[in-house]
Amino acid sequence: MTEESNVEAPAIPVVGLSALALLVLGVAGWLWAERPDQGRTGVTQSSAVALPAELAGFRADAWFLPDDVRLGFMEVPAGMFLMGNDAGTDAMAFDNEHWSATQAQGRLDLPSFYIARYEVTVAQFGAFARDAGADVDIETLQGPPDHPVSSVSWPDALAYCRWLDKVLRQSSETPSELAKLLASGWRVTLPTEAQWEKAARGTDGRAFPWNGPPSRDYANYGGAGTTPVGTFPCPECPFALFDMSGNVWEWTRSPYQPYPFTTADDRDRLADDALWVIRGGSFSDTERNVRAAVRGGADPGARRPFMGFRVVISSD
Repeated sequence: MTEESNVEAPAIPVVGLSALALLVLGVAGWLWAERPDQGRTGVTQSSAVALPAELAGFRADAWFLPDDVRLGFMEVPAGMFLMGNDAGTDAMAFDNEHWSATQAQGRLDLPSFYIARYEVTVAQFGAFARDAGADVDIETLQGPPDHPVSSVSWPDALAYCRWLDKVLRQSSETPSELAKLLASGWRVTLPTEAQWEKAARGTDGRAFPWNGPPSRDYANYGGAGTTPVGTFPCPECPFALFDMSGNVWEWTRSPYQPYPFTTADDRDRLADDALWVIRGGSFSDTERNVRAAVRGGADPGARRPFMGFRVVISSD
């Protein structure tokens, strides 16, 4: 991302270990993650991972991915969309959503990509852990199999992406459309911050994915825990996606930097204890934090019960 913004990032605050990995800092409205836990112990060994024999709506013979024609990957067509906000376009906007000194929002032209309909589930992450021989944090696989996996770090999420990329390339179960993309150089990875926002708000700059006022009819927020992925129907949401607001915050592959967004300098500050962008809000958040443009940042090693991820198949 560029450094054209005239907002300076404050020091990262330290908050209680049970608090959200995001803190709203007064007028500036910066969202930052808390530091990783001190003294977290315990892992679930890959040999001890328990998987269900079957799971409604998902394929046990295909790593518990959704049972549909593209294993749950939805196409987001190439083209322009509006990114960012300020109080003039959204009264609930934070300062870190402002595009530049002269623009509230920016227009970005993205190539097409495919994004998962649902957040990665406990069963899907368990299939990865067992198949890859990966020991995982003891809290990661504690939820029901159709709930979003949580308590995963940024490296955990990337490890899942690399594994899924490998098995999709090798398997005869991979739909031909996806196999052709992977054979031509596309890959399974985390979405960039821009890809995530376009998938959440479409091309019209809406505040919430359902293009209306805040409503718990469409998303799991202001509650006490995760719900099964896809619980809240959202026919008005772009690209037939679920849980782009609430349930769990979602890791992206973008470092947390001021807008305007660009990938050109993503590696410039990686030696400076970089945070990584998380998006979407969680079950424990207020309506303000589940808007499509809200931006959070988390330490890559953080594992929290309100943080998960979804994946994309992308050419970049």
